Amino acid sequence: MSAKPEVEKSKKMQNDQPGFSFTEENMKQVRWHISKYPEGRQASAVIPLLDIAQRQNSGWVSQAVIETVAEILQMPSIRVHEVATFYTMFNLKPVGKYHVQICGTTPCMLRGAEDIRGACENHLKIKVGQTTSDNNFTLSEVECLGACANAPMIQINDDYYEDLTTESMVQLLDDLAAGKQVKVGSQIGRNCSEPYGTGQTADKPKVVKAKPRTQAKNKGDKEDKDA
Repeated sequence: MSAKPEVEKSKKMQNDQPGFSFTEENMKQVRWHISKYPEGRQASAVIPLLDIAQRQNSGWVSQAVIETVAEILQMPSIRVHEVATFYTMFNLKPVGKYHVQICGTTPCMLRGAEDIRGACENHLKIKVGQTTSDNNFTLSEVECLGACANAPMIQINDDYYEDLTTESMVQLLDDLAAGKQVKVGSQIGRNCSEPYGTGQTADKPKVVKAKPRTQAKNKGDKEDKDA
């Protein structure tokens, strides 16, 4: 479908609501996402539009963002609000430059997630749900991020940091605060999620021959033998 009517309507609405308006570059992305859906189904683009808006709006979705997206997609603002509140990827209040999301689900918890959280709280002098006074860090606890094999792990903005210790966690925070380049992924040199300490690599996996399953005797076997 053509996105031109929605775009023109958006520009008018944005003039009425100075709180948020898409940049021209982001409007190109908005048009592209809307064009993927047939006429009358533009509301299907609500998630990518909220994501674009959140990135432009310093990492959070304001009421002005919700109303802007609703107007572009010609849907009630409450429907956009429902989407924004359902998905934890959207933040409904301002966050710091670095949004530190600590996975607290069972695999990470068993591997030291509580210690990682404690190290962050002690070092940043804030609790989960709070932002540092310099607006550099926001600390959150989230559910499974899908990197269980490399627990404990966290997500900061778009990147994963895995195989953490309290020491490497604090060092990571210090490096980010100092504007240094940091290593994403495993902090111990693990390749993807290969078994740690086995000497395996993605290029030369260790092949283990599976043992055949033991054939259980059924009742008839015993009866034939006794006969």
